[in-house]
Amino acid sequence: MTPFAPLREQLRTAAAEFAGGPGAVAEILTGMVDDVDRALREELEIFPVCHHSPASGLAMVRRLREKQPRVIYLELCEDMRPMLDELRNCTLPVAVQAWAGEVDGFPATWAPLSVVAPITEASAEYQAISYALTTPGVELVLVDRSTDHVFQWSPRSDEPAKAEPAAEPEAAEPTGEEAKLHGDAVGIEIGDLRPHFAELEAHLLHHGKVRHWSEWWDQYVEQPLSNADYDTYRQVMVLIGSLFRRLRSTGTDRDEDRERYMWTRMREHLTETGTDPAACLYVCGAFHAASRVEQFGVRSQASFEISPRTGTSWQYGLIPSSHSAIETQFGLAAGSVSIAAATWSKGLKRHGIRPFSLGARSAAAKKSAAKKGAAKAGPALGPAPVADQLSGFLSTPPRLDTVDEAELLEWSVDIVRLARRNGYLASTADAIAIYETSILLAGMRDRARPTPYDFQDAAITCIEKDRVPGRRDVRRLCEILLGGDRIGRVGYDALPPLARNVYDRLIPLGIDPDNTRVQRTLLDLDADPHLRPGSDLLWMLRRLLPGGAVRPIMGSRGLGERSIQESWDVAIGKYQRDLVELGYEGVTLEQVLEQRLRLEVNGPEASAARALAAVEDALVYLGSVRLADELGARAVELLTAERTVDGAPEVLRRIRALIDYYRSTETGLPAWCGRFVTAGYAHYCTLLPTAFTDDATGVRPVAAMLGFLFGMENLALSLGCDHSQLELAVQQSHPESPAKVALLWATRLQLGLLTLPDLRARCDEMLANPLVVPAFPQYLSGFVQAMDPVPSIKAFVVELLSKAFGRLPDAILLPWLPSLITTLRGQAGELIPALTREAGRTFPGDRAGIESFVPPWSRPPRPAAGPAPAGDSGGPAAELLRAYPAACDAFAALLGHEGEWQELRAAPYAAAIALLDSHPQTASGLAELLSVTR
Repeated sequence: MTPFAPLREQLRTAAAEFAGGPGAVAEILTGMVDDVDRALREELEIFPVCHHSPASGLAMVRRLREKQPRVIYLELCEDMRPMLDELRNCTLPVAVQAWAGEVDGFPATWAPLSVVAPITEASAEYQAISYALTTPGVELVLVDRSTDHVFQWSPRSDEPAKAEPAAEPEAAEPTGEEAKLHGDAVGIEIGDLRPHFAELEAHLLHHGKVRHWSEWWDQYVEQPLSNADYDTYRQVMVLIGSLFRRLRSTGTDRDEDRERYMWTRMREHLTETGTDPAACLYVCGAFHAASRVEQFGVRSQASFEISPRTGTSWQYGLIPSSHSAIETQFGLAAGSVSIAAATWSKGLKRHGIRPFSLGARSAAAKKSAAKKGAAKAGPALGPAPVADQLSGFLSTPPRLDTVDEAELLEWSVDIVRLARRNGYLASTADAIAIYETSILLAGMRDRARPTPYDFQDAAITCIEKDRVPGRRDVRRLCEILLGGDRIGRVGYDALPPLARNVYDRLIPLGIDPDNTRVQRTLLDLDADPHLRPGSDLLWMLRRLLPGGAVRPIMGSRGLGERSIQESWDVAIGKYQRDLVELGYEGVTLEQVLEQRLRLEVNGPEASAARALAAVEDALVYLGSVRLADELGARAVELLTAERTVDGAPEVLRRIRALIDYYRSTETGLPAWCGRFVTAGYAHYCTLLPTAFTDDATGVRPVAAMLGFLFGMENLALSLGCDHSQLELAVQQSHPESPAKVALLWATRLQLGLLTLPDLRARCDEMLANPLVVPAFPQYLSGFVQAMDPVPSIKAFVVELLSKAFGRLPDAILLPWLPSLITTLRGQAGELIPALTREAGRTFPGDRAGIESFVPPWSRPPRPAAGPAPAGDSGGPAAELLRAYPAACDAFAALLGHEGEWQELRAAPYAAAIALLDSHPQTASGLAELLSVTR
């Protein structure tokens, strides 16, 4: 007969009385007792825990000092074990991370994969880790599935695993940067104890008179178990884990596979080492302590086949964590982890417990203990006789703590002081009101002692106003008062080589990498050239890290551009996680940037525009001509493989900048640039007719194609391309949309297939046709887009706009203006400044000039021969040259031509004819080259 037989019978009788007979309720209640009995009778002692529970932490410290086990089996991913030794170099909370940038065996869309296991000082797992690493002769074995299996056992095949377990947030999530320290990583939690049964949770919250699950757990589980003995704690935790396990309807298969995995690993270790199970301690979540799998127990003969890992290469490290990040990832109420940390500190003082720690003192203590001998670990205690502690715990009302007046008074005074510092008009009267309201709220909720949640509600009621005067509201101030959002730090020795290299290179710049505040640094690169490597480092960090980590205030970096002075705002201490994750990809920043550039041009989203951007980054940040040539060759391949022209504007902008840069260097254009221009010329000529007629292709990409063809034509023809390709492509283009029709007219004008008078006549007909006027903004948009590939059309666009505003009646012009403005803003906004400058050159700048101004398109045409008409001497440039003939003579002398300024003769071409007559050999040679016979 088991010691729990009376309790089992009592529960069966109660179920029959309340449920009207034996049934599912009786099965659940008696099954819970059976689970407790089975877990306690197991030869390998099972220690059930709840994640970040101060009660679990206190019980763990007591049990470790009493039992002194030689082997600790911990429910944590088995491949994370090497990183636990580095916890001694960190300030908690931190998270152990496994990261994979490239996947092998998983869908490519899952990459990058990331798993984190946050650790706080108040957690039972940290106390077990500290004990094992600071006590000689103790072995720590992680037995949970590997991080690779976390994704292998993902519940869905089309997306990676999410945070385990998925739980709805209990309250508004923190929105600060500290809450995002884990990023998109999957969270591993040791001991999730939440019902996952909505009706039960709602019932408990309602009758417990609390707002969320964290408050209920603290009030009815944490506080009673913090003062309970070990046997009571163990039995109650297994009972709760069994209840929630039996109420859960989904995810049980995956949980049972985890339990089979862990028991298989423990039996393998016991067999290999020959360790006595009585000298071991198995630390797992209370949910898994109530396991019913056939592999349960070290004496079980049931086998479980563990699947092999995939070919994915995993990197491991430590990243900073915070209380708010833990709350956000696991759906806890805001401030609950901070309150748990405060409860942990209070419990240590109340019971006089000295926790285990991995600090510098613990390392010294470990050396001292090693000198005295490993016997300090002591012989592990065997399993104690099982006694029923549940009956007494469940039948005895909880001990009511009296009000700690000193503690509550201190809280009330401190919160008023904090509120005044943050702009609230709080006073001593508010402190008294908070004190009394806290006691009142606790009494209304059937509590003799106000909890931190009662105090928080009282402070909000008494201090909070209609608006928050500062950055923090009263709820946030209460969290700060009760412990604050602690942010962990990874020590220098625990950082990957890349992060340590970055820290070492930042120190000469006067930057403290550990400082989480924004630091301003000024670099005078002209006066101190030794700072240039530091400047290069900051620009690479800006390229690789989030925008707030490194921000330039003064200075810029571009192709062929170097700053003389630079000013930076550096907050790299707040982005330690991102820097650690960079360390998984390489040893130096230069290596990581080079790998990422190669990945960008070879990945599934690679395009010619991205490849050209990668070439630019290789030149700007790395100064690597070799890498730029490699990426440029890849850009040629990507350009010829593209079947759309959506990236043409970006391609045109970047190739122009790169060609201008290379032409300014000593080496000139590289070979890949020539191949890119010739390939692009042929490629865009082929796609031009389709792009003109395709409704899915916008006007801007077509204009960019024409800009490439016209702008790069001289270079393309010199490298072997044929101009007839472009002419044929234009003749085969037959667009229907107004904007593309206008763009085609401008193209034909550039090629000489359409004259300016003909184009002017067509546009005049459109302005005179009321049926076409509503679509005129679209035509105008096409002409404006044509200003880039056909710069000579700017004056005609100004003329077209002037005619529209001058000829259209108000009844048509006023409704038409909004459409014109929105069209130009949406389709040609970047070209409007050039159009404005052209209008400024066309129209006079003063009022007197406007009154006598005659537009150039309204002037009579100039005669074919004879002197220029009076008042038109060739424009301002000709007048300037005539006013200073000595400058022209000097420039001619520099070019090797001796002569003096000659007045314009009667015939406009008399000077040219005289020049040809004086040098007939030149004219004859040119005629021979052109195959002209005289």
